[in-house]
Amino acid sequence: MTPHRTPHRTLLGAVVALGMLGAALIVAPTPAVGADLRGFDPGNIISDTVFYDTTTMNADTVQAFLSSAGAACSQGSDGSPCLKNYRESTAGRGATSRCAAYAAGSNESAAVIISKVAQACGINPQVLIVTLQKEQGLVTTTNPSAGRYRAAMGYGCPDSAACNSLYYGFFNQVYSAASQFRNYALNPQQYSHRAGVANDILFSPNSGCGSSTVFIQNQATASLYNYTPYQPNAAALAAGYGTASGSGAGCASYGNRNFWNYFTDWFGPTTQRVPIGSIDTVGATWNSISVAGWALDPDTTSPIQVHVYLDGSAVLASTAGISRSDIAAAFNKGAEHGYSVSIPARAGAHTLCIYAIDSVAGGPNPSIGCRAVTVPSALTIGSIDTVTATSNTISVAGWALDPDTTSPIQVHVYVDGAARLGLIANNTRTDVGAAYGLGDQHGFAASLSSSPGIHDVCFYAIDANGGANPLLGCRTVGTAAAINHAPFGSIDSLTTAIGSISVAGWALDPDTTDPIQVHTYVDGSPVLGAVANVRRTDVGAAFGHGDDHGFSWTVSATGGVHTVCMYAIDSTLAGPNPQFACRTVTVPSAAPNTAPFGSIDSITGSVGAIDVAGWALDPDTTDPILVHVYVDGAAIQGVLADATRTDVGAAFGRGDQHGFYTSLPSAAGQHTVCVYAIDSTLKGPNPQLGCRSVTVG
Repeated sequence: MTPHRTPHRTLLGAVVALGMLGAALIVAPTPAVGADLRGFDPGNIISDTVFYDTTTMNADTVQAFLSSAGAACSQGSDGSPCLKNYRESTAGRGATSRCAAYAAGSNESAAVIISKVAQACGINPQVLIVTLQKEQGLVTTTNPSAGRYRAAMGYGCPDSAACNSLYYGFFNQVYSAASQFRNYALNPQQYSHRAGVANDILFSPNSGCGSSTVFIQNQATASLYNYTPYQPNAAALAAGYGTASGSGAGCASYGNRNFWNYFTDWFGPTTQRVPIGSIDTVGATWNSISVAGWALDPDTTSPIQVHVYLDGSAVLASTAGISRSDIAAAFNKGAEHGYSVSIPARAGAHTLCIYAIDSVAGGPNPSIGCRAVTVPSALTIGSIDTVTATSNTISVAGWALDPDTTSPIQVHVYVDGAARLGLIANNTRTDVGAAYGLGDQHGFAASLSSSPGIHDVCFYAIDANGGANPLLGCRTVGTAAAINHAPFGSIDSLTTAIGSISVAGWALDPDTTDPIQVHTYVDGSPVLGAVANVRRTDVGAAFGHGDDHGFSWTVSATGGVHTVCMYAIDSTLAGPNPQFACRTVTVPSAAPNTAPFGSIDSITGSVGAIDVAGWALDPDTTDPILVHVYVDGAAIQGVLADATRTDVGAAFGRGDQHGFYTSLPSAAGQHTVCVYAIDSTLKGPNPQLGCRSVTVG
C-alpha cells in the first residue's frame, strides 16, 4: 500500500455512493456564495503559478483567515479544539530533496504550522488550507474531533484500507501532504497522471462508472489527480457543493470539484489572477497632470506596467517599479510596485484612467480607477523692455505669452488710462523661446503718436482662452525736457506657503543710480515698504544705473486668494510712484487634503443579495470613513468602514478600524457594483475603489 494513494476516506474527497464516512462528515458548511462550476476545467484545475506561490499568506494572515472561516466554532464534542485554536509542539525535520529543513517549535498554532510547511516545501499555503477543508472540513467545522486531526489531509488513507498510523497527527499530515505534492513535481514520470499528455481519468473509484480523456495542462493539476485520481461528472458539477442527485449521482465524486470550489470562493481564481492597484494622488498644473499610486499582479513579485488614458485615449505606458514598503507589507509581493508619472495636458476638464497590465500577455488588464481632474488655465506673462518718448511719439518694446498655447497673443497698450493700441506679440524672441519652451514668436515693438508732456503707459497681456488679462506694468514717460522720470521695475518670482507670500524682483529710478523704495500692497492695503538694494548685475547691465536694485522679501498672509501689487517709489519722493506689477495668488491655509483609498476584497452574488467586503481609509485621519456602494450606477448604501483589520493597520499605520462588509438586497441577474471611499472631511475627493460584475441568483 502506498502511503499517499487516494481517493481518501475523508470528508469531501469521498464518493457518496460508497458510504465511506458517516453522514456527519459528508458535507462541510458551504460558503454563502458558491463558485460558478461552469468555469471548472478538468485539464487545468489550478495553475502552477498559483499552486507553488508561497508568498500569498504568512502565519498572521493564515491565522486571520482561520479565525474568520471558523468563527462559529467553539469546541468539538470530544473536547478537540477548533482549527483556529489548535496548537501542537512539532519535531524538527531535516532538509530533503523535496523540502527544506523544518525547525522544531513549541506549542505552534495551526497557522504557524501551515505557513512553515508551505515555505519549507514550496507549496501555496492556500492549497494546504483548501486541502484541509476538502479532506476533513477542519476549516469550517463546528464539531472538530481527534479523528479529523489524525487524518487532517487524508494522507496515507487509501480507499481500500484504514489510514496508515505512521502518518497520524496534524503536523505529520500537513508536512507529509506538502512533501508529496512537491515529490509529484520532482518525479512526474513515477506517477499515473502527467502534465502535457492526454490522461484517462475515472469518474469514480467504481471503474464501472467509466472515464474520459483529459489533457492535463500543467503539473499542479496532475498533482491533484495523483492525490485524488477522480474527476467530477456532470451530476457532481451540477450539485455545486452538495451531493449529486438523479442521473449520474451514483458515479459522482467530489474531491477535485470541492478543491476548485473552495479555492475559488476563498482565494479567487485558481488560474491566472487579476492585477490590482490604486490611484493614491492626482494633481494638475497649468500644462500637466501628475498621478501616483501602486499596481501589482498577484501572479508575480516583478513590477508590472500601468497604462494611462486621458479622455479615453492612451497617452502613456509606465512600469510600476517604485519601492513601496506599505504595499510589500500589505500584499507580501515585494516592494517594487509604485508608480508616479506626469503627462502633458491642456487647460480644462479631463478624465484620467489607469489600467494595470497583466504580467502574462493576453491576460486581464483591469482599470484600477478613474479620476476627474481640471487643468487650470495659466495666467499670461510678459515683460516691458523699453518705453521711450520723443516730442510726438511713444515707442514700446517687450514680450508676452500665454503658457496655455504656443501661438502669439495680443498686448493692449493704454496711455493715461485710455486704450491706444492693440498689437500681436509675434516678433521673434529666441531668448523667450529658450526660457519657456513655447516657441519664439512672442516679442512686440510699436510706436504711437503722443502729445508733448508726461504720460503714463500701461501694458496688458490678453489671455488666449478668454481668461484674466493681467497688467504687465506701467511706465511714465515725457516728451518735454528735464522731466522727472518715473521709476519702474519687475516681479521675477511670486510664491506662497502656508501663512506667507514671498516676492522677488527689481526696481529703479532712471533719475538716479541709488536704490529706491518699493512698497508691497496685499488686497489694496500696504503691508511692507523696503529698499530695493540687493545686488543685481543683470539689471545694472541692462539699464546702466548701477547694480543695487534687487529686492526679495516675505510678508504674512492668511489662507485664500490675494492680490499682490508692487509700487516703485520715486527717488525724489515727490514724483510718480507707479504700480509696476500685480499678481493674484492663492495662499494655502493647511496641508493639502489627501485622497482616501482602499481595496475591494470580494463582491459576490447569492440568491437575492450581493455581499461586498474590503477596506478603506483616509490618510488624513485614523478614524473610520464611509464607503458608498453603487449598483448599476445608482447609490444603494453608505457603510462605515469600522471593522477591525489588523493587516491594514500594520500596513498603513492609521489604526485597525477600516474594514467593511455589507449585504445588499438585489434582483436576480447581472449587475455592476462600484465602491467609493468618502473623504473624511466630506469636502475632498471621493475616489472609486473599483467596480465588479456579479451575478445574483
